[in-house]
Amino acid sequence: MNFDILHRWLRHLNYQVLFCRNVTDIEDKIISRSLSEGVHWWRITDPVYRSFTRTYEALGCLPPSVEPLATGHIPEMIELVEQLLGSGNAYEADGDVYFSVDSFPPYGALSGQRPDQMRGTEENSHGKRDPRDFALWKRARPGEPIWTAPWGEGRPGWHLECSAMARKYLGREFDIHGGGANLIFPHHENEIAQSRAAGDEFARFWIHNGPVTHRGEKIRKVVKNPMAVHTLLRRIRPVELRYYLAAAHYRSPMEFSVAAVEEAATAFRRVERFVHRVAERPADRLPAQFSEAMANDLNVPQALSRVHAAVNEGNAALDSGDPKLAAEKCGEVRAMLEILGLDPLAENWARETRLREVAGAVLHVVRNLAETSAAEGELDRAHALHHQIDSALIGNVVINRRMNHRLPV
Repeated sequence: MNFDILHRWLRHLNYQVLFCRNVTDIEDKIISRSLSEGVHWWRITDPVYRSFTRTYEALGCLPPSVEPLATGHIPEMIELVEQLLGSGNAYEADGDVYFSVDSFPPYGALSGQRPDQMRGTEENSHGKRDPRDFALWKRARPGEPIWTAPWGEGRPGWHLECSAMARKYLGREFDIHGGGANLIFPHHENEIAQSRAAGDEFARFWIHNGPVTHRGEKIRKVVKNPMAVHTLLRRIRPVELRYYLAAAHYRSPMEFSVAAVEEAATAFRRVERFVHRVAERPADRLPAQFSEAMANDLNVPQALSRVHAAVNEGNAALDSGDPKLAAEKCGEVRAMLEILGLDPLAENWARETRLREVAGAVLHVVRNLAETSAAEGELDRAHALHHQIDSALIGNVVINRRMNHRLPV
């Protein structure tokens, strides 16, 4: 959500944005689960990738310019490893290839750590010269997927994947690299080391977002987690969940709770009611305070305060019989919400609202029939039907966005 807002803001400022979103479809955790469950690795990654894409679209995120999968770029990874071996920044050890941290003096600059005080970050230390060194390539092991490289069969290390894909699609130097704060060390530190050792300037700026926790713990990225986005969307409107997730500063940690989401939803509905009440087109210019907040390290909380202030002013204008001022304020509100991906009258959110209205009408009819007939179990079936319809809405919104036409509702 944070990077989608950054994407929208940069486009508003008339930058040409090439947004690359890498997909890690092979790495240690995936392989470990594949072996423990006795299934092919792609049987794990493919459903998760499709679920991720659906929920991303349901939350109104702009699509990436490119979305490379790691397994589709093995040749580029092998080429990068060969460069590092040739420059002396990497070494081979019985089929494994490691990056030599000691060969790159700036190592630790991003995270502010001193190399001489670091500990090893990988459990497998087979053939390492230094515990701090990290794997660029891991030799073939029984049951694991393998690719052929000049130094033997095996697979790439996680850190290598991102550098190779960034080079292919963004070039040897690009503007912004994003990611969670938990990735600063060792992942992003390792990316910098291997890319710059290979002669790439790599990223000029780094932006890291804070974590989202639940009851003080990291939310597990598993399909059946009740905190998973696709599960939450069965009972929370996508636009309201987007508002909640967007409302905090991107660098701040967020403690997720249903009560907090409900509070955010109430705040958004107040904005939504005003916009629907006036329905003025977005203004050509943004209010100065909003632009200043966004330009100040994406200060979305401050920007939203300007949105709510404009809503208050617009409602006051309506109450005092000044429709012209109300229309002016509605235009400002919609222009600001457009940047945040929250305009209630945008096609994706308007369509979702229409679909939910249909679902509500169907439930109302079925409830009335059940209560009238007093048939045992009918009311329960009515609720079940409503949940089925509601769950299907997210998929319908996504499908119709891809088809680029309205549902015949």
